[in-house]
This record gives sequence, C-alpha cells and structure tokens, in this order.
Amino acid sequence: MYKILVRPILFLFDPEKVHHFSFICIRFLNAIGFSRLFQHLFLVTDSRLERNVFGLTFKNPVGLAAGFDKDATLYKELSNFGFGFIEIGTLTPKPQEGNPKKRLFRLQTDKAIINRMGFNNLGVDKAVLQLKKNKGVLIGGNIGKNKITTNETATDDYVYCFKALFDVVDYFVVNVSSPNTPNLRALQDKEPLTQLLQTLQTLNSKKPNPKPILLKIAPDLTNEQLLDIIDIISITKIAGVIATNTTIDRKGLQSEKKEETGGLSGKPLANRSTEVIRFLSEKSKKAFPIIGVGGIHSAKDALEKLAAGASLVQLYTGFIYEGPTLVKEINKAILRKSGCNKDVFEK
Repeated sequence: MYKILVRPILFLFDPEKVHHFSFICIRFLNAIGFSRLFQHLFLVTDSRLERNVFGLTFKNPVGLAAGFDKDATLYKELSNFGFGFIEIGTLTPKPQEGNPKKRLFRLQTDKAIINRMGFNNLGVDKAVLQLKKNKGVLIGGNIGKNKITTNETATDDYVYCFKALFDVVDYFVVNVSSPNTPNLRALQDKEPLTQLLQTLQTLNSKKPNPKPILLKIAPDLTNEQLLDIIDIISITKIAGVIATNTTIDRKGLQSEKKEETGGLSGKPLANRSTEVIRFLSEKSKKAFPIIGVGGIHSAKDALEKLAAGASLVQLYTGFIYEGPTLVKEINKAILRKSGCNKDVFEK
C-alpha cells in the first residue's frame, strides 16, 4: 500500500516539506490510537532477534539511523514501526538552521537521496527535554559540532553534547564524517580523531556506568585510513563503529539531480558500505562491533551487511523508499535464515 498509493503522492512534493508533513501525520495517527495497529502490522517479537551488543540488549537488530528524528521529537512513535532502536541527531550544542534550502533531493531513478542539511537541529538541550519522557525505547545519541565552531575547539562541542545527553541516551555516536559541515571530515585524521575520542572516553570512564561510544565513518576513506580507524579504536577503546555515513562519490548515477552538492545515501551506497564493513571486520579480526548502514532497501541487503560482519543494521533512505514493511521483512528474513543463531551476530 505504501509503495503503490502513499509514496507516489508524497514524492510529488518537496522532500523536506514531506518529511515535516509525515511527522505531523505519524504523530496524529498515534495520538488517536493507531499505535497498536502499527505495532500489529510491523513489529516482529521473537527472542531469537534479540542482540547483546556493546553491553546493551536490542529487541531486534534493525534500527533507524540518525538524521530522521534529529531533535528526538518522534522516537516513540517511530519505534512502533518495529525498530529495535532509534538514533537521534546529529545534535549540536547550539541550535542552528543548517544550510540554505533547497538542501534535500530525491534521485528516484537511483533510489537515492542527496542531502546537504548541515546539522540543522534545535540544539542538544531541547532534545534532552524530549528524551526525559522516554519509556523503554533504546536511544542512540549522535553528536557533532556547530558550523561556527573551528576544528581547533571542536572537542568542546562534543564534550558539551556528551555531558548533556549522558543520562538520557543508551549509546553515543561521534559524527565526524558528514560532508555538509565545512572541514568536519578533517577530524577523521588520525591525530585529531584520537584526541577527540580519548577526551570523551576519559569523561566516560569517570561515570559510574559508562556508555558505549561509537564512531561514524565515511565510506570514502581509503584502506590506509580504515586501518588507522582500527588502530584508533584499539588505542581509545571505544565500543565500535557505524559504517557508513553518506558519500561524496557520484559514480554510476543516472538521475538528473546527481550533481547536487551534498552527501549521497541510498542504493548506490550499498556495495561500498558493505565493503567497508567487511574490511574492518576482517582486518581487526572482529575486535569490535559494527553497525551497518548504507543502501539497505531489502532484507537481502541487510543480510549481506550482517554476513560481512555487522552486528546491527540501520535504515534511512531505504525506509523512505520501501516503507515501514522493510523493517518487518528484515526481521522475518533473519528468523528464516537457515541455522539462525543470535550468537552469530553478538559481540
């Protein structure tokens, strides 16, 4: 029904406006009692889907990636579509409008999206107020720096967000890989990244119950840079990696909007993100968990990520193109998979 009726209508309009309209609709439908219907339609409940990863128990291994619910305003309603966890953000210390509009583009021929949103959000403190209402949804907090913050003082922004969110999220994601904030990706270089992660880990270690810290990396890193990532994780002892963020590569695209500036997500990213997952898993000898994201538009895509070494997967663009049934299809495929044993994917 979504792909036949709902999506064609939504895709007639501006993507960012549709995003906000969809939020209004989802919130309204849940408010008038549709939450149970959504759970009935999309939620797969089976203990074999549970995953214990970096000390947390996930009801199932399919999460919603950061960027969809930036300000943590709809995480409860979105969890009714069957997600095992929701990642909010990217959040910055101060509110910011992001880049000028238009900044979000559908590439329908390629089943992809280009965005140059630029960390638009209401600020981390507003999100904290929303998350204090949370009852039972496993939440990841994706954090970044404000556009006006220089790389020399960027650590201060990450520390601010870490401290603000600590009591209301289950894990953290350090985002230094978005292509839409000037010079942000320079923080992926070995020395500044090690210093940033070590600072957060030092703060984390002083807490009575430290939270897992993950690093979200770009798909455009070279093998040498990926080996640096493995080394950095070994040095800083962070909990794991999210592979991958959006790409700046435009190879093979067919859509007319393929030259728009920004990060590309969706189907064209599938193979590269899987390659990165496999490389990190094999070269590190599975030393840390990986959350696989990028180009998952089918259950087959998700299973490929898990087989490559991911412990969990996340959706974003695939959720927009395929609809909420995709979450259910992935979870059912995991259960159907011959010899399915949850220990295979646990770290």
